[in-house]
Amino acid sequence: MAQQYDLIVVGSGPGGYVAAIRASQLGLKCAVVEKESLGGICLNWGCIPTKALLKSAQVFEYIKHAADYGITVKGAEADFNAVIQRSRGVADSMSKGVQFLMKKNKIDVIMGFGKIKPGKKVEVTDAEGKSSIYEAKNIMIATGARARALPNIPIDGEKVIEYRKAMSLSKKPDSMVIIGSGAIGVEFAYVYAAMGTKVTIVEFLPNVVPVEDEDVSKELAKQYKKMGIDILTNSSVEKVDTKGKGCKVSIKTPTGNQEIECDIVLSAAGVISNLENIGLEEVGIIVDKGKIPVNAWYETNMPGYFAIGDVTPGPALAHVASAEGIICVEKIAGHKTEALDYTNIPGCTYCTPEIASVGMTEKKAKEAGYDIKVGKFPFVASGKATAAGARDGFVKVIYDAKYGELLGAHMIGYNVTEMIAEAVVVRKLESTAYEIMKSVHPHPTISEAFKGATEAAYGEAVDL
Repeated sequence: MAQQYDLIVVGSGPGGYVAAIRASQLGLKCAVVEKESLGGICLNWGCIPTKALLKSAQVFEYIKHAADYGITVKGAEADFNAVIQRSRGVADSMSKGVQFLMKKNKIDVIMGFGKIKPGKKVEVTDAEGKSSIYEAKNIMIATGARARALPNIPIDGEKVIEYRKAMSLSKKPDSMVIIGSGAIGVEFAYVYAAMGTKVTIVEFLPNVVPVEDEDVSKELAKQYKKMGIDILTNSSVEKVDTKGKGCKVSIKTPTGNQEIECDIVLSAAGVISNLENIGLEEVGIIVDKGKIPVNAWYETNMPGYFAIGDVTPGPALAHVASAEGIICVEKIAGHKTEALDYTNIPGCTYCTPEIASVGMTEKKAKEAGYDIKVGKFPFVASGKATAAGARDGFVKVIYDAKYGELLGAHMIGYNVTEMIAEAVVVRKLESTAYEIMKSVHPHPTISEAFKGATEAAYGEAVDL
């Protein structure tokens, strides 16, 4: 007889493993199926190891500019292989942490490729090709996503690579073209440029980090150009010739076609959900535009089958997947829970300067018909930022002029990814600009800039 569970989670990324832990806390007997490494892409090849790479790049940048802080450093070099090894070590440590959490919470871990079956069953095929069947009252699909390959630019893993390979190259390339300027593209652009690689970013849309407020996009482009990164917007890579020693990249730009020679091309044009061969058709689960449609509690069209994270239409972000997983299992367990507000999801990009945002951009707020008040506090006016040698960037806030509601917050600069949560909570609690201005912020801190931007929106700034 097949093993019986209350919940089987297929995939152990930040959605899957968090959902399993919460299910166990609620008294559900739970198992997780994972084909590769616990923690999924985020812990092993995404969020965590990229931050390790970014920190190494940032430390090297500090050393190169040590004289700005009154410190003399001679002969400093970046050991590329050691940087990569540190990143892999950080990922391995975090994955082992998830193993500990699975054991602590008495969650069964089933290693192998999971395929859902009718009748609330999961078939798991292990590395030796042996298959076993497991049953559960509920099944959650949390198989995540992978790098999207552009149809005219196949990824060969050698000269045209995706983010996984970019984290494990054996040798630092002298030159690199990056296709796409979303979070993946600009983060790797910073890492490699800081290490000494000549980087060119090609973006199809008019601005880099195109989902961000236009002022933020312009500021990042300015800072990257100061670093020596070339940026081509309104441009597209038409083909990559890999026949020779390196790559010949044909790029269509507003001023005509050009060809760039480089060692490596990094394709960072988004992700695609992992839905192939996992049994969706056999079970009868609907797929629309490469995603699994779900309701507010992440139920698919088939009773007892749920889906969360990158396989669903919501934002492909680790913290979103975690929130969805918790909401889903709390609903399964019969708890009263609240649907996720997708208008209040923070986004963070960990390049230098960092980017963080939540809510509407200025353009979106105007298009929605709001009468708005906009405030901006530049870090050049911040004592803490000046002392840290990080005066680039700003905090920008957008308020509804009628009620004082915070419609959006957009930040670029030192440590802003640690600041955005204040704006998320303000929006969640429906606080007003008045309450922010009357909440004492500690001095000197970077976070004062949020209060300062709010004061600027209302003509009450004292530091500008």
